Amino acid sequence: MADISSLVKEEVHCVTGIQGSARLQDYALGKFISCTSNNAVKKAIKKGLVFINDKRGYTADWVKDGDELVLYKEPIKHQKKTVDLDFQVLYEDDYLAVVNKPAGVLVSGNKHRTLENALPKKLKKSKKSDVVSPEPIHRLDYPTTGIVLIGKTRQALVKLNQLFENRDIQKKYLAITIGHQNKTGIIEEDIDGKLAKSAYSVLSIVESERFLFLNLVELDLFTGRRHQLRKHLSGIGNPILGDAEYGKEGLILKGKGLYLHACQISFVHPFTNESLTIYSEPPKKFKQIFPEISFVK
Repeated sequence: MADISSLVKEEVHCVTGIQGSARLQDYALGKFISCTSNNAVKKAIKKGLVFINDKRGYTADWVKDGDELVLYKEPIKHQKKTVDLDFQVLYEDDYLAVVNKPAGVLVSGNKHRTLENALPKKLKKSKKSDVVSPEPIHRLDYPTTGIVLIGKTRQALVKLNQLFENRDIQKKYLAITIGHQNKTGIIEEDIDGKLAKSAYSVLSIVESERFLFLNLVELDLFTGRRHQLRKHLSGIGNPILGDAEYGKEGLILKGKGLYLHACQISFVHPFTNESLTIYSEPPKKFKQIFPEISFVK
């Protein structure tokens, strides 16, 4: 728990509009501008940064009308270091951005060389009053390439996280898989005890001396479990080309990386109400196997 004497009061919220009571963790989501996602709320509560009527709040505590919630923040220990990375900005305005993550880069984390640490140098600073350091809304695996959505203001982070939690953001992926594969299919196999659903459609097939068949596959993600597409495709016997973790023994292509690319994202802009669909061309290595490949529309 954080030492309250070292904390700074950041936001105060008075509980209103609920009948009976509500769990703190559920109620607090969206009430504090600084906590832009359910994970951020949980983390703040667990760190002892949320108080109910001057007493430390816990995730299972209940709140009722008239209660005062206070969010504290820890003092800034050091300025975040930035890093230079070469990647494409696909869309940008004062609220959000969409960027193209290269392979072999973490989206965020404790490492220095992450996409998040490269964003301040690559993106334009928002002119909005609630500007923050650009922050990724979701993740892609270390070897996966393609689209990552970025928030540039506090309100944008809140609203974009809500879109994801409500499944109002649609994403498509391209992959090259190994072996004979049905033309279309839906995969519903739990991952880590949680519901996981993916759909695929085979766009093109080439014969291969080593792999028998290589398939260009378009994928729709209905849930966002860790390594979901990689696990689902491996589970039906069609692992993704270059997948060292979930590939078939003796059929793992080395030195070319993973053939999985986040190629499209669609959502309604939370501030302009514009319907956006943004595309990302797959890496050149895809086109070496399927020369005709371009945007999936």
